[in-house]
Amino acid sequence: MTRLATLLAAALLAAGCATTQTATPPSENGADGGGAEKENGMKPFDEVVTDGATRDDGLFTVHLEDDGEKLLVQIPDSLFGAEMLVVSRVSKTTEGFQYGGAKVNTQAVRWERQGDHVLLRTVQYQSVADPDLPIARAVQDAQFAPIIARVPVEAIGPDSASVVVDLTDAFTGDTPVFGLPQSAREQFKVRRLDTDRSFLARAMSFPRNVEVRSVLTYEAAEPPENASTGVLSVEMAHSMVLLPEDEMRPRRYDPRVGFFTIDQVDYGLDAQRAEERQYVTRWRLVPSDVEAYERGELVEPVTPITYYIDPATPTEWRAPLKQGVEDWNVAFEQAGFKNAIRALDAPDDPEWSPEDARYSTIRYFPSATQNAYGPHVHDPRTGEILESDIGWYHNVMNLLRNWYFVQTAAVNPDARAPRFRQEVMSELVRFVSAHEVGHTLGLPHNWISSTAYPVDSLRSPTFTAAHGTAPSIMDYARFNYVAQPGDGVTQLMPRVGEYDKWAVEWGYRYFPDAQTEAEERRRLQEMVLATRDDPAFRYGAQTFDPVDPRSQSEDLGDDAVYASTLGLANLKRIVPRLREWTVEEGEDYSQLDELYGQVAGQWARYLGHVSRVVGGVTIDPKYADEGGAVYQPVDAERQRAAVRFLVDEGFTTPEWMLDTAILGRIEAGGIADRVQRLQETALDRLLDPVRLGRMTEAAWLYEDAFEPTEMMAMLTDGVWAEIGAGRSIDPARRALQRAFVARLGEIVTEDPSSVPEQFRDRAYGYRPQSIERSDARPLARGALLSLADDVRRALPRYAAAGEQAERYHLLDVQARIDAVLNPEG
Repeated sequence: MTRLATLLAAALLAAGCATTQTATPPSENGADGGGAEKENGMKPFDEVVTDGATRDDGLFTVHLEDDGEKLLVQIPDSLFGAEMLVVSRVSKTTEGFQYGGAKVNTQAVRWERQGDHVLLRTVQYQSVADPDLPIARAVQDAQFAPIIARVPVEAIGPDSASVVVDLTDAFTGDTPVFGLPQSAREQFKVRRLDTDRSFLARAMSFPRNVEVRSVLTYEAAEPPENASTGVLSVEMAHSMVLLPEDEMRPRRYDPRVGFFTIDQVDYGLDAQRAEERQYVTRWRLVPSDVEAYERGELVEPVTPITYYIDPATPTEWRAPLKQGVEDWNVAFEQAGFKNAIRALDAPDDPEWSPEDARYSTIRYFPSATQNAYGPHVHDPRTGEILESDIGWYHNVMNLLRNWYFVQTAAVNPDARAPRFRQEVMSELVRFVSAHEVGHTLGLPHNWISSTAYPVDSLRSPTFTAAHGTAPSIMDYARFNYVAQPGDGVTQLMPRVGEYDKWAVEWGYRYFPDAQTEAEERRRLQEMVLATRDDPAFRYGAQTFDPVDPRSQSEDLGDDAVYASTLGLANLKRIVPRLREWTVEEGEDYSQLDELYGQVAGQWARYLGHVSRVVGGVTIDPKYADEGGAVYQPVDAERQRAAVRFLVDEGFTTPEWMLDTAILGRIEAGGIADRVQRLQETALDRLLDPVRLGRMTEAAWLYEDAFEPTEMMAMLTDGVWAEIGAGRSIDPARRALQRAFVARLGEIVTEDPSSVPEQFRDRAYGYRPQSIERSDARPLARGALLSLADDVRRALPRYAAAGEQAERYHLLDVQARIDAVLNPEG
């Protein structure tokens, strides 16, 4: 898709530098075209744009009339038809809805002249064709662009090569693209926009973009704050950015390498179908010295990737945030670039704005939300990343404290406190900063990366010093929870690793001699094939509930059972020291309460990591020339080991957590419910009908598969181990046993007709499954029938006076099973 070469040049000539001045009056001899305006029924320019207007020159010339109440925009004729991107953010808001700087909408648009009116239309690039092909016309006709706004031309510009339009109502009226997102309208039950309390806040123009801010006030039945007012007011910031006229060559996506993508259907290819294409999102990096680059020398890019630190950022965290940005230079060096990415303080310039889409920033939000995020804005035609604004919530530090404490305190004195030393927290901030910057470079989470290293290697001081905890900082590898006291490991956190360097090289390597996209793609595929035998270079996408147990969040090592066993041993070391490490003199026990909950949550993570091994399928995306299967059931013995771990460490009452010296200080009651919910979650995951269906299919198609009947027998024997010998059944075990019956009862009696939507992604091998047609229901019914016999035989063993609770429990279980199997009575 080519563009007229003169488009950008004309735009920049009309733009100049951003300045604020009084509007230039028309010449007295009428050379401003005023006569022509009157003939067309329009007012002369100087009657529309008065001497009192403030003016700002740039991409468009903007004029603010009536003390800023009216926005007149002068659009050069050369920019009609040019592709632009509107990036809308909430710049100021109330607590409970977004945070200042949060992006709420990105929309490709173009301005069109229609006689005496101007149209603002949305543009989409999901369906494309070479404009020189006949089918391109049909593609264009099938994508009639929606009209966002239609405004009359108020005047012709003094140069007779531009028109003036009034955009006040577009930005202060109820224009959905420029206002509150639909989801927020529904959440807060917005009734209408109150135009009397909505107004322009600012408008500025720059060489490649126009910035408009408006305050919008909505009447809402359930506003996020100050409910008695029935009002939600927000300040919206809109950046209208000219897309590059010189389009970057797009780079085809490869499912074996992790990148965010744009999706297109190309109707102009030599294929006998509508061909789907995915292209990665990446910054445009071009060597400043191509010949030196080709010789293998490190070369600075023509335009480095630059991030500015929000001036609102506390001083003590600016340096680690910058370090997190510049940590990626080692990856760009592997791609042949030096000094490719940098972080700077925001300039001391009143016209500099973090909402300006020319600048990438790290925005600091005063929020109790424990999070950070790294989005980017890209050219929807090619995937070129144009800018990014990382969101950094103040309270992410509390999240980091919690992770670092529960995962490393057993071996790490630096983590044994409710408040870390600044140098420790700085390293944690740097780690998360680098992770979020990775997203802005185009890299998604790589959830398989953390399983590349053997568990025992993570206990080695020399290995972890050289490699960290995972090959990719883009995994949710977190911190080294498998290292044991005495191992001597001191490198406990992830960093930009070997996968990250390789992925950046794949995405950003410049090929000056590759004349076509096809030639470039061949080179990139060679890079992938050269690393296929090394697990450190695998990519596993983030999914809702991973089928591949290697692609999980917050896990470590190549053996989930072994790693979780070591992690659990460390939790058992932490609990007896919790009071010592969390209680501060003169403070209450809230820190103890929070970190005890974090210990329970970490235990639950281990159960989750292991439970997904059962019925798991490894997924290794391949192209046809590689050979070998993409999907393989997890080894049967690994699945058996996972069930044994769950029985021993998940479904057995966790006595190590029942420390009354802690519980007596944080709650009047509730530990039973806390334990039961965690155990029930693991049990529900193991007895998921979809999982049982995969196991049944694997047992049918593959030799030596782990039979679902064997799993059910192991699970039943473990959960009901007491009744065979008449042993005491504690309250936690009784609750778990009732949950077991309830879960099997749901499978027998309920009829979810197919797999939920999140399990239908063809890229990961999911297919809709009917519980009615699978073996899940017979398995559940058979297990209940067998259990009913076991309970009946066990009842006489619980006849003593001190065993009434157990006997009533078994009678209740008997009644529950009967209600499931004989619903008619």
